[in-house]
Amino acid sequence: MKTFDQLTVIGLREWIALPDLGVAGLRAKIDTGASTSSLHATEIVQFERDGQRWVRFTAHLGTLVQLRHRRCEAPLVAIKTIKSSNGHAQVRYVIRTGLALGDRAWAVDFTLTCRKAMRYRLLIGAKALIDGQLVVNPALSYIQDKPGIPASTSSVTGVA
Repeated sequence: MKTFDQLTVIGLREWIALPDLGVAGLRAKIDTGASTSSLHATEIVQFERDGQRWVRFTAHLGTLVQLRHRRCEAPLVAIKTIKSSNGHAQVRYVIRTGLALGDRAWAVDFTLTCRKAMRYRLLIGAKALIDGQLVVNPALSYIQDKPGIPASTSSVTGVA
């Protein structure tokens, strides 16, 4: 059996923070079948700032029972067509923002999409797991400490 000492084990669900957006205490579902991470967002508007493309959006961060939202702005990294497991294609905006999980923080690409009908408003995909050097034990949940809002990992700012 191989073991990997440099990798951190996380559960199928974990508490995370998005420090660059000023948000902590989010429940995230780990989805190794998704390449890119995704965040529940609505009212997405593209605009230009200092010659660069940005997006302004409302991030929906709570649960179906405990609703929370925050107006945010972030540089636009890309516009991608994402194909779901059932073959449905959707065009999505992609932002890059800091993700804190346990005692680690690193930049992660998130697609912005409506996840209103989903239990988890945020999915962490395989690329984020690789960049964070994480492995998943699907038998466990919430095994890492709940992160606060650490120092920003980029120049992205949240807007209240």
